[in-house]
Amino acid sequence: MSARGKQGDDAAYEFGYMRKPDDRTKRQVIRDWIYDPRKGTVLGRTAKQWGIVGLFYLTFYSALAALCAICFCGLMATIDPKRPTYTLSRSLIGTNPGLGFRPISNDTSERSLIWYDAKNATQINKWTALLDDFLIGYWNKSALAKGGRTQMPCDYNQLPHGGKVCDVDFTKYGDCRPGTDYGYSSSQPCVFIKLNRIFDWIPDYYNDTEDLPQEMPEDLKTHIKTLRNQPEKLNTVWVSCKGEDPRARETIRKPKDKDHPVPATDKITGDLLYYPETRGFPGYYFPYTHQLEYVSPIVAVQFVRPEGSEVIRVECRAWAKNIHYRSKKGEKNGAIHFELMVD
Repeated sequence: MSARGKQGDDAAYEFGYMRKPDDRTKRQVIRDWIYDPRKGTVLGRTAKQWGIVGLFYLTFYSALAALCAICFCGLMATIDPKRPTYTLSRSLIGTNPGLGFRPISNDTSERSLIWYDAKNATQINKWTALLDDFLIGYWNKSALAKGGRTQMPCDYNQLPHGGKVCDVDFTKYGDCRPGTDYGYSSSQPCVFIKLNRIFDWIPDYYNDTEDLPQEMPEDLKTHIKTLRNQPEKLNTVWVSCKGEDPRARETIRKPKDKDHPVPATDKITGDLLYYPETRGFPGYYFPYTHQLEYVSPIVAVQFVRPEGSEVIRVECRAWAKNIHYRSKKGEKNGAIHFELMVD
């Protein structure tokens, strides 16, 4: 049955037809959408339609993958696996190396605090285990990529050569060497200071004993001047530590001579010992150029019987002409801060 045609605005006639209503249930509609045997469709498409769609997407994603592969290969062709594209002032890291310290607690709530009871073996083991983990790459050669075969003992008169790098001689670290408790059981804890790596960075040393910065601690100036007859040792990035507030500066005293350690009966608290004896990062470790089995130089600072049950705020600073120091709102450049408390 049809209805009479109706003329539209464009003078064309429109005819309405009676269509048979779809009396299928919702379940039948879903079933026929998944597979309709009358039309031969699956999910609303015939096999030919699915073939066209599949071919389109196969071509599209193949071209997209090829384009990504070309871009990736082009990028990798411009990257040297052993040398960053941008270094020093052209890099995000810049030319001012930062300092780090160890041990650092795994408990983030303790942050930069080293706190323990010298009579509590469990607390002592916590900190010494952290130091053992940190130093394993220094003393355990099997932990290195080639078992330490590319490392050699170095000195100011024996620089690395033949593609080798310098190891760390822990015989120069006194009570702060691996295999000990790092002085923690005797209330003389060691804290290790390290200089962060910057590719190609070479220190500009304070190696003129008559031209030392005014703000440099007097005890460090004295130490440097004692080396004037050994000029090769002046090529060192010096390290000094001090209390950050007047009370801490009273608690931490000047360094003791390494050959005359503080006796157990000494009533003066807070003397400092620096290892190795040069009191800094030797120049033969620089520059860092991604050498295999390279280890960053470290300085151990031993606090000889610091005043007990008191938080000592400590700042350790590295000294070189191209290490710029700044301390503002808790942010430090060229220095590191930590707290020490021994009960």
